[in-house]
Amino acid sequence: MEAVRTFLETQPLLALFLTIALGYLVGEITIKGVALGSGAVLFVGLGLGAFAPKSAPPALLGTLGLLLFLYGIGIQYGAQFFRGLTSRDGVKANAAACLGVIASGLVACAFIHFGITLADALGMFAGSGTSTASLQVAIASMKSSNAAVAYSVTYPFGVAGPILFLYVLNAALKAKIPKPPAKILETAEIALRNASLFGLTLSELSTRLPAGVVIAAVRRAHHNQLPSDDFTLRADDVLLATATERRPLDEATALCGEAQPGRISSHREDLDYLRVFASSPSVVGTALGNLRFPDGVHCAVAHVRRGDADLLSTPDLILEAGDRVGLLVSNAHRARVRAFFGDSIKGTADLSFICLGIGAAAGLLVGAIPLRAPGLGAFSLGLAALLLVALCLGKARRSGPFVWVMPLSANLVLRNLGLTIFLAQVGLSCGPKFVATVGTAGPLLLLYGVITLLVLVGVTAVCCLWIFRLSFDTSVGVICGATGNPAILAFANRIAPTDQPDVMYAMIFPSMTIVKVLFVQIAIAIAAG
Repeated sequence: MEAVRTFLETQPLLALFLTIALGYLVGEITIKGVALGSGAVLFVGLGLGAFAPKSAPPALLGTLGLLLFLYGIGIQYGAQFFRGLTSRDGVKANAAACLGVIASGLVACAFIHFGITLADALGMFAGSGTSTASLQVAIASMKSSNAAVAYSVTYPFGVAGPILFLYVLNAALKAKIPKPPAKILETAEIALRNASLFGLTLSELSTRLPAGVVIAAVRRAHHNQLPSDDFTLRADDVLLATATERRPLDEATALCGEAQPGRISSHREDLDYLRVFASSPSVVGTALGNLRFPDGVHCAVAHVRRGDADLLSTPDLILEAGDRVGLLVSNAHRARVRAFFGDSIKGTADLSFICLGIGAAAGLLVGAIPLRAPGLGAFSLGLAALLLVALCLGKARRSGPFVWVMPLSANLVLRNLGLTIFLAQVGLSCGPKFVATVGTAGPLLLLYGVITLLVLVGVTAVCCLWIFRLSFDTSVGVICGATGNPAILAFANRIAPTDQPDVMYAMIFPSMTIVKVLFVQIAIAIAAG
């Protein structure tokens, strides 16, 4: 065993990736529906670090990993974050989560009076809220890894506790939320028979159609053609209407005339359906209304498929890398349209390292600026500023030739790899100290961590459900965002199978990450003063 220990201590990168591999193997073990996921990497790192105390790679590597994680989160969720700051429910959701986070932080710091250190209190706060960003700030600001011990002790309940809390809350409230049908594009071919609509333009007809119905094509005199706002309707015109639900299409059919399926779809000599990948930098990050097709190309976007959902082609819908765009186009222009959109599945996994470098450098620069607050002295935002900059870039999506957004697949790989590297590095570096501490102070820290977590989820739930009167599925998403771990969100999607948990998580997680980081910064500044 001594030879193995010596070998690992001379090969820190080998120890790092061995920790990652073993951590994910352990993280896939499920007990009663609960799994640690990537969090298991930390515990494997603690064990390996205790066995080989000098096997930890440099701390800068862990910081780099967290940088990639936070940057990826900000780029993906920028639009949702700023939307949450302005919408009515978004303001309520952020307020509820903020109250829960601050209350849990104050409770954690109050335990200092019961014999624990500030580092333990902040590590417990970060662990019960599964906030690796807060842990990194505590480690960097205090120039010590002591906080990681309390973090590792409380982290498991930080994952399992909210899942158990949501299970009990769901059972107590007897919430029954049916799973909504998948958003799949529905079509209807409608022959115009309503005389009151003759002579109207398509733009005028659109104001009378049920919400969510879009006219994608028109057939007149045995020819299919693309619609335009000033197109004047006549008797017996056939309209190709699209929607993501059947009901509004049935209402549109009853309003306009009668269904005549096959009149448009069976004749493709003028217009045909084509699906392409959005991969060209010239279209990614661009709203559909701002697309400029090549000269002479007549083409219309029928719908956009993103992930597993179909989205209607509205002028303000912004294309993302990897979107599958459904088009109505002349057969003669198919090749030019493919070239215009890029149509490369390989391109949907590419990312601009120029934009990544500029965005990360700008975030680090802002984070290095010293700030002063009355009574707190000087402090800097550190990596919290990087997250803020990334959120701004994610909202902007592109600035001239710079496309800030990444393909979803590339973003997921980047941030998950970054988080994993950070957890592995911290675990390896804290292993010896963890073994020495957990035997004596571990049970007490775990008890305090449980209380801290219950305050976090309890205050957030009370504010969401009974003070701000948010719906159950929305409240569940807010709780997920306040606690932060993706495993909690996965469980929430099972008890509330709508898109609200995902939307709220995207809206709350970045802002609460910043609140947690700032709370740690302020607590350290007050203690130092």
